[in-house]
Amino acid sequence: MATISYVQGDATQPQAKGNKVIAHVCNDLGGWGKGFVLAISKRWAGPEAEYRAWHKGRSQNDFGLGAIQLVQVEPHVWVANMVAQRGMKTGSNGPPIRYEAVRACLKKLAVEAKTLGTSVHMPRIGCGLAGGRWEEIEPIISDELTSQAVEVTVYDFG
Repeated sequence: MATISYVQGDATQPQAKGNKVIAHVCNDLGGWGKGFVLAISKRWAGPEAEYRAWHKGRSQNDFGLGAIQLVQVEPHVWVANMVAQRGMKTGSNGPPIRYEAVRACLKKLAVEAKTLGTSVHMPRIGCGLAGGRWEEIEPIISDELTSQAVEVTVYDFG
């Protein structure tokens, strides 16, 4: 079984050899402008442009909770835009994170990672602006990625 490794560093600069996917959580409103996405956009224009186009064309595609979009940003690096956040604010239904959507996204990501032969790199997804709890997210990562022999590195910035 693969493992989850924890490192200090910047998730937009994955510390591994070979093919890599940087995974992060997006909302279902087409909004891109706060949190980890700013670090992604500072480094590459493609993931934001592709996400916005994906959202704009949502009536003809699979955009919605639980969907993922892989965007190649360098020869051996992809960014996985994962729609796992309902809206952007905490309301009567709790924080925006949707754990079932995180699970669906990571299940799809495992298939893509195995096909491409990649490791997966991420910040503590869903735990910033989305309001999720790492105690809920970490077991989902284990269930859907590491149990499928996909190596995962989690980055704590700073």
